[in-house]
Amino acid sequence: MSRTIVDVHVVQTVPPSNINRDDTGSPKTAVYGGRRRARVSSQSWKRATRDSFEQLLDPSELGVRTKRVVELVGEEITRQRPELAQRSAELAEAVLTAAGIKISPARKKEALPESGYLLFLSNRQIQNLAELAVHAADVAGEGKPEIAKTEARARADQAHSVDVALFGRMVADATDLNVDAACQVAHALSVHAVDNEYDYFTAVDDHKKADEEEDAGAGMIGTIEFNSSTLYRYATVDVDRLHDNLGDAEATRRAVEAFVRAFVSSMPTGKQNTFANRTLPDAVLVVVRKTQSINLVGAFEEVVPDDTDGGRVVTAIGRLAEHARELHEAFDEQPVDAWVFGVGEKKVAPLAELARRSTFDPTVREVGTLVAERLAEQA
Repeated sequence: MSRTIVDVHVVQTVPPSNINRDDTGSPKTAVYGGRRRARVSSQSWKRATRDSFEQLLDPSELGVRTKRVVELVGEEITRQRPELAQRSAELAEAVLTAAGIKISPARKKEALPESGYLLFLSNRQIQNLAELAVHAADVAGEGKPEIAKTEARARADQAHSVDVALFGRMVADATDLNVDAACQVAHALSVHAVDNEYDYFTAVDDHKKADEEEDAGAGMIGTIEFNSSTLYRYATVDVDRLHDNLGDAEATRRAVEAFVRAFVSSMPTGKQNTFANRTLPDAVLVVVRKTQSINLVGAFEEVVPDDTDGGRVVTAIGRLAEHARELHEAFDEQPVDAWVFGVGEKKVAPLAELARRSTFDPTVREVGTLVAERLAEQA
């Protein structure tokens, strides 16, 4: 059966920045092709993408990832039935336990019990679990509510949100509640070698500075590590898996459009106040395939030289186009459709040989339309 895969390739330049740091505060890096590269983890850009969904999708289509699920479901129980406010935590714990989610005491004595791990629930699942708890309380009256495990599990495993359907969910205590992710996001890598640098900074004590008897020395001294890079970013969406998770073709179309828009335009927020490093991509290539997802990072196995003619961005885009063309020819790969947009005709021209020249908004809409058409054909 023909599949529908949406691949998103991005070339993006980032100025001096530290958008994703390791446990020592250093910008993350990786060795690729024998050279040290700047790296932004997939988790970091997935988080930035998911945060962007708040501006692109209705809250009913989104979810919450938290340990504080008893508090979350309890608040919804109170919203649905204010007179149950005093029992909301008890009822929330009961319905979550019935669903197979292990609840443990919180570290703080005064806090409500929590799950032992971050739990990803859609807002509709939270509402449905609360509704089940309220119904059980009505039936039990003053007695102990009885909640059917099968019903509780069903409500925790239906009406998945877009973010749960895309990024997946793992529930260690109840594996039947797991959701296989419909998207994959690669670690972004610089197309060239990098050496991290250090910014030495001082902060002046304003009040001390005004005291004539005090010296004018700094109130704080420190360093921040940073680098600058031209990144290759890649993500892919398995539309068929996404449709399985959401169970609705129209919701799948909206999810694909939201993901493409959010992944392309989002930026992780690490140290953004220090570096003001937010940029938009230099070039974006979106490819719809019917075979498998294809990461084109092989174009940059050999680093782009520092002194390359025309600059790193132009060279990187040219390499990406050449690698994609050669790969398609070698493996008889024939994409269903492809779009390219970016800054400057000279930069984007090599990719325009592989894809239709467009701009951001039309590309997103046309990808969504194609996804809807292919899902309708399979219905």
